[in-house]
Amino acid sequence: MFRNSIAALAAFATMSAAGALSVAAAQTDIKIDRDAPIGTIQPEVYGQFLEHLGTQVYDGIWVGEDSDIPNTDGIRNDVYGALDRLDIPVIRWPGGCYADMYHWRDGIGDERTPRVNMSWGGTPEPNGFGTHEFFNLAEKLGAKTYLNVNLGSGTITEAADWLEYITATGDSALAQERRANGRENPWKIDYLSIGNETWGCGGNMRPAYYADLYAQWATLLKVEGEMPVRIISGSHEGNIDYSDEILDHPAMGNLSDGISVHYYTLPTGDWGEKGDALDFPEEEWISTLSRTIKMDGIIEEQLAMIDSHDLGEEKLGLYVDEWGMWVDGEEGAPALNQQNTIRDAVVAALNFDIFHKYADRVPMTNIAQMVNVLQAMILTDGPEMILTPTYHVYEMYVPFQGATALPVSFDSPDYSHGGETIPALSVSAAIAENGDILISVVNADASDAHDVTLPAFGAASATVRQLTGDSMDAHNSFDDPDAVTPVQFDVPVTSGKLRMRLEPRSVSVLRIEQ
Repeated sequence: MFRNSIAALAAFATMSAAGALSVAAAQTDIKIDRDAPIGTIQPEVYGQFLEHLGTQVYDGIWVGEDSDIPNTDGIRNDVYGALDRLDIPVIRWPGGCYADMYHWRDGIGDERTPRVNMSWGGTPEPNGFGTHEFFNLAEKLGAKTYLNVNLGSGTITEAADWLEYITATGDSALAQERRANGRENPWKIDYLSIGNETWGCGGNMRPAYYADLYAQWATLLKVEGEMPVRIISGSHEGNIDYSDEILDHPAMGNLSDGISVHYYTLPTGDWGEKGDALDFPEEEWISTLSRTIKMDGIIEEQLAMIDSHDLGEEKLGLYVDEWGMWVDGEEGAPALNQQNTIRDAVVAALNFDIFHKYADRVPMTNIAQMVNVLQAMILTDGPEMILTPTYHVYEMYVPFQGATALPVSFDSPDYSHGGETIPALSVSAAIAENGDILISVVNADASDAHDVTLPAFGAASATVRQLTGDSMDAHNSFDDPDAVTPVQFDVPVTSGKLRMRLEPRSVSVLRIEQ
């Protein structure tokens, strides 16, 4: 066995360039229909989620201007640089469950109001990272903003004042207060959610009650300039009836642009014992992937439910604004901190391929979350920082932002283990804005490589980046930060086809120049 994935992929690249595929291995022929576009893959499909929990905000992103860790205006330079390379299209903030305990005035001005984060473990919340810090970070990253207002413990007046503080251009008291706190020009709110998980941590509300509150707040909350996209807090994967009843409200078609759904991948499916991040058996590898590809059916079911309502000419979008891997945290670790492996990378890529399939109806998703917690892009430890396998998948898929999704067809070989069977392969394709063809291919098989043929679209070769690991829990650590990183190589055309081998546990993204 190769010592790490870089060595393995370097050897594979040499073999592939020579056109040497296993004679015995069956080849899967993948077809792509360039003449039947599905729709534009909105950049926001690759959105992020920044909630105040664990060490995500404090230490992960925000260290304060007086920190010995290099920073700019309190934001870690290393973390900012890594996030900037992802071309992040949108960030959701401040929650999540935390949003319905957050009072925005605690986080503005020179004197911040310290609180206790009762949503996540009763940890200290210094409020050093607030409205100015979030909107400035998003602006600097070139990301759109997705604001979640406090419906659970806040008031409509509080929310209306917050929106005025953020967007007012004139000489109102709130606009002047913003200027006095250091921001002359207003910011823009691109997306607005009224409430979060109102069926649970957001208030355990009956759907009809929440629908009435949503309609009231959506009617009265205003901004200067263009109104944000308004998103209803919908259901999780198992309670679609909740969203269905909300959409029975007669005003929803006029007061909303979309509804959310949340779905987390749990290796075991048991919230009490979700499974470990490392040293897990192959039974949990395949059960994890079997559960994550349920996203396809969840989206299909949710869209059918939405379309069963008469909501006007414009169809509501489905916003998957919380999704990702959730495993048991290590004992003694901060809330929801977890390691990130090649399994997380495969989970992310499988979901991306599903989102591409629904490019015409799913305009935004937000992975949970950015730094240190759940399926994070980045892990930090004091002054140190590493990139996770999930980070690398996001970076590999950047070219899909704004591309036009294309239909694909193929007969996937099966991957079976322990009585469970799933498709070994997942594929999506798109035309980039410059005309190049983009193809992602995921090999979910934990043990076996698979050979594929792909259309070459007249090119002599394609460039591919492939990410894999030498074990099911291969991961980057502070001692070995580059154990799982993508490798780039060329795939030549043979007999009019691109032919390549997909290593076990791998994610590949090809670009065919046109």
